[in-house]
Amino acid sequence: MAVGRDTFFEGNVLAIIDIAGFITDLKDHGTHHGFHVHDERHFVETYSMRQAFEVDLHPEHACGGPLDLHLSLEIDPRMMLAFEDEVYALPDQTDAPSDDLRFPLLFTWSLPPLVYGPDLLVLATELAGVGGPDLPLDISAVDGFAAVTDAPERSLNVVARVELPLARIYLGEDDLCDVLDRCHAVSDYLLDRAASWLGEGLA
Repeated sequence: MAVGRDTFFEGNVLAIIDIAGFITDLKDHGTHHGFHVHDERHFVETYSMRQAFEVDLHPEHACGGPLDLHLSLEIDPRMMLAFEDEVYALPDQTDAPSDDLRFPLLFTWSLPPLVYGPDLLVLATELAGVGGPDLPLDISAVDGFAAVTDAPERSLNVVARVELPLARIYLGEDDLCDVLDRCHAVSDYLLDRAASWLGEGLA
């Protein structure tokens, strides 16, 4: 997956890591774990050359909502250059670089404003069991008021941050099967409770 070693030709390097190729492979990988990809965006900041890849996806059985899942990968050019320097400094091209340099891969779940918002402590405890130690989850909420006389509606966000070693992408060893399975389990957990939180079917 997005291997960098095949880019060496006659002593010249065309690219160390094909990030766009990695994202393409990741989307395809997601479809094999029960997700349906809806949209993709690629941003480049012309001054700093920072890049961001964003993908919108859903579990296949919930493309009609109400859950949104947003995947994002931010590329720091300084980190990429540091990784290139490390690869060039390897005494042998067959040597593996270290796992020290990493990009953050973020998964963000969101729901429409909730009429009956969950207890955040209970939610965080239960989701910790779903995500496990390999997918730590950060839960936050904002209470909004459409008018001063209205009851608050809670907007819920769940974020998972996965540190992605550049060396794993470079070597084609970025196995995200467990992460994607856990993300699907988190999606199912939220979908199973969304109707009651949204007040659907209640008189």
